[in-house]
Amino acid sequence: MPDQSACPPLTAAAHRPSRSGDPDTHDEPGMPSGVGQVGRVVPIRREEPAPVRVVVADDHPVVRAGLRALIANADGMTVVGESAAGRDAVRETLLHRPDVLVTDMRRGCPDSLAVIRDVARSVTGVGVLVFTMVDDDRSVVAAIRAGARGYVVKCAPREDVLHAVRGVAAGGAVFGSRIADRLADLVSGSAGRPSVPFPQLTARERQVLDLIAAGAPNSAVARRLQLAPKTVGNHVSAIFNKLQVGGRAEAIVRARDAGLGALSA
Repeated sequence: MPDQSACPPLTAAAHRPSRSGDPDTHDEPGMPSGVGQVGRVVPIRREEPAPVRVVVADDHPVVRAGLRALIANADGMTVVGESAAGRDAVRETLLHRPDVLVTDMRRGCPDSLAVIRDVARSVTGVGVLVFTMVDDDRSVVAAIRAGARGYVVKCAPREDVLHAVRGVAAGGAVFGSRIADRLADLVSGSAGRPSVPFPQLTARERQVLDLIAAGAPNSAVARRLQLAPKTVGNHVSAIFNKLQVGGRAEAIVRARDAGLGALSA
């Protein structure tokens, strides 16, 4: 019997009967009958999509480690940098230029909103996803206005967090289920906001808040409005109480979000 191991493997062309006059099925010199050039199988190379590149920013190392592990073990994602929240997050984002910055946001902390605002405006192509324990309406709206494209609370399921990262990387706006259920009401509430900011304040209190938002200390407010320092202090206390804020920094954030603070101190 002939040695079958010496026979070359058959290709798709070997099963097709030869037709006379078909130039594509002529045998090549040195090749067995029936195996032509047209029968060669050329594999198609498919390039894998680039992974979603993520920077993680949180003040707590345990939280950063958990996020890093979650993202690193997910398909199509990689963590390229991490840092504490705040200005370090901006520097890390500028250094690595990721697709998504996942950052914590603290209630009443101006730096948290400043980070979102700076990254959204200054680092092209980076989406900001807020990952936080804070989920009150005021904080959500402030984050959205600052430029965040996603907002997920830290108690959300892992699948929700990964879905949010992918959605923000794709250019979408993604919010956790606890936020999404209230989002329509928040947006409609913003649309129906009165033209005068903080209508619960008196006209004088709005003047004081406007100057505070511009960076003026109480002494400068007193000089500008020709009031006694004690009177200004009383106005400030009334403003904090009516706005239900914990201090001057939070009042400034809310005032600036409402468009106050344009006056020069």
